This record gives sequence, structure tokens and C-alpha cells, in this order.
Amino acid sequence: MELDLSVVWFGIIIFATLMYIFMDGFDLGIGIIMPFVKSSSQKDVMVNSVAPVWDGNETWIVLGGAALFGAFPLAYSIILEALTIPITLMLVALIFRGVAFEFRFKALPSHLKFWDRAFMAGSIITTYCQGVVVGAVVQGFTVEGRIYTGGQLDWIAPFPLFCGFGLLAAYALLGSTWLLTKTEGDLQQTIFTLVPKILSLLIVAIIVVSAWTPLTSVSIAERWFTLPNLFLLAPVPLLTAVLCWKTFDSVKKQKETSPFLMALMIVFLGFAGLGISLWPNIIPPNISIWQAAAPKESLSFMLYGALIIIPMILAYTFWSYYVFAGKVKEGEAYH
Repeated sequence: MELDLSVVWFGIIIFATLMYIFMDGFDLGIGIIMPFVKSSSQKDVMVNSVAPVWDGNETWIVLGGAALFGAFPLAYSIILEALTIPITLMLVALIFRGVAFEFRFKALPSHLKFWDRAFMAGSIITTYCQGVVVGAVVQGFTVEGRIYTGGQLDWIAPFPLFCGFGLLAAYALLGSTWLLTKTEGDLQQTIFTLVPKILSLLIVAIIVVSAWTPLTSVSIAERWFTLPNLFLLAPVPLLTAVLCWKTFDSVKKQKETSPFLMALMIVFLGFAGLGISLWPNIIPPNISIWQAAAPKESLSFMLYGALIIIPMILAYTFWSYYVFAGKVKEGEAYH
């Protein structure tokens, strides 16, 4: 049986995207919730909780983008042309956020507030633009032959714009629950009060997106609401509901680790739901992964590199998290 390299590379891109959402999601989330913390020393602790790992977390978006370019060049070209504006804004915000992250450690006290605001703005804009991109992909693109024929502002539509707010809530939940594992004292108690509010917003976003997504496409509606799929796919929303309830309960009981693990699972199920809706299309509504894939020779050649690079990324990621495990205390820093 011949290995389907298109499916393999689609799986690699999905894996890289999911790793990025998990890892960069929580450090972007820290910037999103930082406006709710007033103490400069507590903000230092928040930033220091991700200082050793934040730049490594962004490795995954580079891997995902490079893999999309090499393995599915048609999809890459259509997405880049259709979403030039939000993708450019996202990249500029990521750069500005990275600069702010480094400069706030060196800034004069009089400049610290500026770099804090820059860090917060960069995190919020980056996240919102990523949500818009996801929503625009789910909404679909106007393509004739192999050419995008839509406009540069087609992404300015209610569904993609709402998805931006939904991702803000998702990343804020990841960031806040991460801080429960890394902080203590007054800051941790502040985060304990924030998590239920953020989770409530995310639940609203999940319900709205779940109801709205089938309305964007007849095929998506059929995927979820025809038999036997209705019963086969029911565990996705049911597990999401159970995890949300368990997260509320664990926060009420002041547990530190389980809220973060359950937040990861909630985000994973949301991601899985979108994947189920779109499969096997990489460019909705009708360009499949096989239609968008590069020649088999290219996919095969790149796979050798991926088999070397991905284990190396996983190894240094695991090592960095292992070395810098534990609580972050006020006055401690990595710079």
C-alpha cells in the first residue's frame, strides 16, 4: 500500500499548527490578560513565566508556514493573496511584541509602561488577526481554476471578525490557566478570579461559532447533522461541555495544574471541530488537499528533512520546559 504523502504533509501542518496554538497561545494570552493586572511587579512575574520559552514557541508557526509553502503551494498562494492584510498585520504585531518583550527588561522605569502597552497591543492584534484568518478560511475563498478571484477585503465579514474575538478568549484562557501553574500568592488569586469569566466568554464564542459554521456551507451542515455522523461526532461537543464544567469546578477548588490541561483539551476539541468541518478541503469550499498538493517527488524529498527537524524541535522544546519548570517568584528573571 503506497503512502499518501499529501495526507502525511497535511498531518504535519495540522500538528505544527496545533503545537503553535498550544504553546504560543498561552504566552499571547498573557499579553491579552495583562491589562487586568495593575502591579508592575506582578506583570514582571507574568512575562518571566514565559521568558525562557516564548521565542521557541513561535518555531511552530515558521514550520507550519514553510510546510504549507512547500507541500501545498496552491493553498499557500491563495491564502496569502486573499489574506495579505490580516497576515501582514499579524506579522508586524508579532515583531512589535517581540521587541517590546525584550526592551521592557532594559527600559528605564519611565518607559516601562510604554513597552507594557506595546506588549499587550502586540499580543491582542496578533491573536485577533489569527482568528480572522481562521474564520476567513472556514468561510471559504472565491477561486476560478487555480487563481483567487475575490477581493482584498473579503475577510472583512461578520464570521471572520467574530472568530477573532473567539480566539482572543481561547488564548486568554490558555494564558490565565498557565499562570495558575507558574505563580503564587496575590497574583495567582487574581488569576483564579479571572479564569471563570474568561471561560464564560469562550463558551459563548464556541456556541456562536458552532451554530454559525454550518450556516456558511451546506456541506458542513451535512457533515454534522446527517446520520450516522450526528451520533459519531456527538462526542466532540459533549466532551467540550464536560471539560468546561470540570474547569469551572477545578478553579473553584483552587487547583493549579488541571485547569491548564483542561483548557488545552477544550482548545484541541475546538480545533478538531473545525478540522472535521473542512476535511478534506484545504481551501474551502472545493479545493482538496490532493488538488493543492505539490508533486510527489517534492513531498517525498521534503519529508526526509521533516523527519530530522521535527524531532529536534520537540527535543529542545521538551528540554527548555523541563529546565525552567516550577514557580516564578517576584524578583526572579531570565535575561
